[in-house]
Amino acid sequence: MENGARQYDFLKSVVEAAIKLGRPFLSTQVIKSLNYHAIACLHPYAGEFRPCQVYVGPHTPPAEYRVQALMDDFVNFVNLNLQSADPVALAAYVLWRFNWIHPFINGNGRTARAACYFILCIKAGAWLPGNVILPELIKRERQKYQLALRVADATNGGDLRLVHALLADLLHEQIHGAAPASGGAWAAVAPPEAEPAQPGDGQGAPGGAPAADPAPPAAA
Repeated sequence: MENGARQYDFLKSVVEAAIKLGRPFLSTQVIKSLNYHAIACLHPYAGEFRPCQVYVGPHTPPAEYRVQALMDDFVNFVNLNLQSADPVALAAYVLWRFNWIHPFINGNGRTARAACYFILCIKAGAWLPGNVILPELIKRERQKYQLALRVADATNGGDLRLVHALLADLLHEQIHGAAPASGGAWAAVAPPEAEPAQPGDGQGAPGGAPAADPAPPAAA
């Protein structure tokens, strides 16, 4: 709990500083700092990219020696699309791609949710209102969150509709204090009782090379 509160305090301060200083963009330093505050005193590699291979259920993230280059490409891609992309679409991409790379030993989910929220606040030009913020709401909806990521993994990021819908509904809940009526965006794109697509090996294109970063999808 203390680490979570510390991470959110840092996240709020870095959002406000980026907006005040006119430097609204994502950086590797911000990402590493978000991870550090999430797992400080819990792991010796807090705030450092992982030095070994990790496995996440059926997903095998890229090898450790690829992490730095993949994260550099990730940050550059996000910043190139920061001004023009739909905010929720870009945040959905950030949430999926970060989890796919899985750059840290621990705290990847917490850091991905914080980075996603950073993008939304930067795009809005302010810390978004609401008593319970998006990262906590995503954590509450763990089943939907995991399903959305599995579908995105199975299409190498080509189908982010479930991630987008989940974020759209939870943002509505944060800002308005209640879930959207009639099931919201999630109900419109998630087939009831449908089996999720099965993810591949998590390595992107054939031969283990990552596929090119997809453009952020248009707003649903």
